[in-house]
Amino acid sequence: MSILLLLYLLTWGGLLALAVALLARRAGPTPSPSPTPLPRVSILIAARNEEAAIARCLGAIRALDYPPALVEVLLGDDGSTDRTAAVAAAAMQGYEGSFRVIPIRDTLGQARGKANVLAHLARAATTNYFFITDADIAVPSTWVSGLLAYARPDVGIVTGLTLVTGPRLFHRLQGLDWLMSLGLVQVVTDLGRPVTAMGNNMLITRAAYEATGGYEALPFSVTEDFELFRAVLGRGYHSRNLFRPEVLAESLPMYNWRGLLHQRRRWLRGVEQLPGWLKLCLAVYGSFPLVLAGLALTGQVELALGAWLGKLLLQGLLAAVCFRRVGRRPPLELLPLFEVYTLVLAASLVLFRLLPLSFTWKGRQYR
Repeated sequence: MSILLLLYLLTWGGLLALAVALLARRAGPTPSPSPTPLPRVSILIAARNEEAAIARCLGAIRALDYPPALVEVLLGDDGSTDRTAAVAAAAMQGYEGSFRVIPIRDTLGQARGKANVLAHLARAATTNYFFITDADIAVPSTWVSGLLAYARPDVGIVTGLTLVTGPRLFHRLQGLDWLMSLGLVQVVTDLGRPVTAMGNNMLITRAAYEATGGYEALPFSVTEDFELFRAVLGRGYHSRNLFRPEVLAESLPMYNWRGLLHQRRRWLRGVEQLPGWLKLCLAVYGSFPLVLAGLALTGQVELALGAWLGKLLLQGLLAAVCFRRVGRRPPLELLPLFEVYTLVLAASLVLFRLLPLSFTWKGRQYR
């Protein structure tokens, strides 16, 4: 048993060290020169009861360095019971581009929730490039030009990355969690195994979207971005994941533990659809605390402590590479507390998944 635990630690540490080295050395795909003339683009935003966040989102879109005359902004109001539409209209008053709020009153095909909103918006869009983000996201000024530089006729989806930001310790822990996770996703993608696309920071071409039949033709999923990503790749298109500062968007955090659990429970639906080899890798990566407990219970406390310190070191290197690659200061001082955060979150999610509990997202209930 001791030999097996030691082999696990060596394998775990070696793989994470390799991931850090690959992320630090690989520059990612090469951008293309800006097309001439610049194309018109559509920005699609699904919103449901987002009056507190939508002005921030639209303010960032107004600050884009892309010519406003070439930008079409479509906001789908998904049955909001607050002032989302009014706040959005006020935020976009005087905008030089095109802006519309589209009330969503019916469903298209199999689409539900956010997928249904995006299905409506895609039908209303008049351009060949759909830029998708969320109401709680603030994109950088270089967002459109940054994603567009990687679009090709054979590339259906280009994905940026997102960093959770906020003043509280709980918010900063979420930011550390997100960016390190996205760094590992980037490594797997760079090795020729594309994993997913993020529906809060994504470009999809009209050609690729329509090749899938649109959201109304796809099986319903609460992780609609992953379902669309799989369908696009299934139609023979390629994808690009970008780990670059010009496509780094900032997301509002979950403000309490309950909200975080329901968010991650929704994401877990997407994880459950990943290939078996990747789920195995995630299981191995996440079982580190169990191995430490096994070492401690067998009397090998010093080895367990050494393994934990080694884990902190490797995760510190991963955090440093991820944050510096996008021009941010790595919050290395959070790493010891991050261990507690991830352990409690993982245990809570396992319990949430095993119990016959429903979860809510944007005021809707799912199982």
